[in-house]
Amino acid sequence: MLSIDGLAAIEAGVRLRFASRIRLGNGSYLDQGVYIHACPAGVTIGPRTLVMHGSVLHVYNFRDLPHAGITIGEDSLIGEMNVIRGQGGVSIGSRVYTSPLVQIIAVNHVFDDPDRPFVDQGITAEGIIIEDDVWIGSGAVITDGVRVGRGAVIAAAAVVTKDVPPHTVVGGVPAKTIKTITREAALSGQSERRGSVYLSLEQVS
Repeated sequence: MLSIDGLAAIEAGVRLRFASRIRLGNGSYLDQGVYIHACPAGVTIGPRTLVMHGSVLHVYNFRDLPHAGITIGEDSLIGEMNVIRGQGGVSIGSRVYTSPLVQIIAVNHVFDDPDRPFVDQGITAEGIIIEDDVWIGSGAVITDGVRVGRGAVIAAAAVVTKDVPPHTVVGGVPAKTIKTITREAALSGQSERRGSVYLSLEQVS
């Protein structure tokens, strides 16, 4: 049976496989068309975290992988049509926002031997860690074995193949550092910004 800490909202058309291994935090939300497949280590979605339309959270573990599972912290947002594959384990922190069409793939095929099909060469599954307060742009891909540091920003369509330091903006294929987010840069940006900045009601009060 599905485990819910308090109240959670689940829209029509949500599919849950191995529901007894899924845990939803109080105030969490699963939008229409979300698919969650939870093998042994399961899937945990934290309080007030939203998983939007068409996203797939899949722990595809038929090889007894030791760290398989997906954990998402509090107040995070998984955007529309995201794919999160948790064979190597995916840990996503709190206040992490992913834009539409992001892929977080904690598994990789081995293809070193030209004389054998890649499907016969096995897989690696090192895992992915995304720390708190990270923003990931539309269409970005986070590959296996990567750690994204707190407060980092991943540009749209970036392919992240190496660790991202905290408070760093990266972009490109493969992703490279664009800039570091500093207090001085924030003050400069405030003076140069042409558009308006809108805060939530909680931030205003």
